[in-house]
Amino acid sequence: MSGKIEAICISSEKGIVKTPVDQAELRFAHGIVGDAHAGDWHRQVSLLATESIAKMKAILPELADGAFAENIVTSGLEIKSLPIGTKLHLGDTVLELTQIGKECHYGCAIREATGDCVMPREGVFCRVLEGGIIRPGDTVTAEITATES
Repeated sequence: MSGKIEAICISSEKGIVKTPVDQAELRFAHGIVGDAHAGDWHRQVSLLATESIAKMKAILPELADGAFAENIVTSGLEIKSLPIGTKLHLGDTVLELTQIGKECHYGCAIREATGDCVMPREGVFCRVLEGGIIRPGDTVTAEITATES
C-alpha cells in the first residue's frame, strides 16, 4: 500500500488554517518543527487524504490545503481505514498512527459553511518515530503491524 505526499502545511498557532510549505522537518517524539500542534503527545502530526478533501471541495471549491488544519495531505492511500499502530513511512521518516478522527472544534468554519466536516471522521493523527525532512511528492507507505490473535 503506497501513496504520496500532496502538501505539507503548518501554523504557528492552534485553531487557524495552516499554510502550505515546500518542506518540513519531522522531529522524533515532537512533530513538525515550527507547527503549533507539535509536542509531547499522541497527536504530533495530522494527515488527511486528498480523496477526503475532494468530498468537501465538491461543496466548497475554494478550500485550500491546510483548511482543515491538517499537516500532511496524502493521495493514493486510504489512511482513514488503517488500524491504530500502523507505521507510515513518509520519505525517510516514520510515523505511528495513534488516532483516527477527532471532535470538531467549536466554530469550525467548514462545518458552518457546509454542514459537515471530514476531519473528525477521516483525519488521522500520528507521533514521530523517526525524524527527517519531508517534501510534497515523497512516497507514503503503510506498514501494518500484525496483531496477536
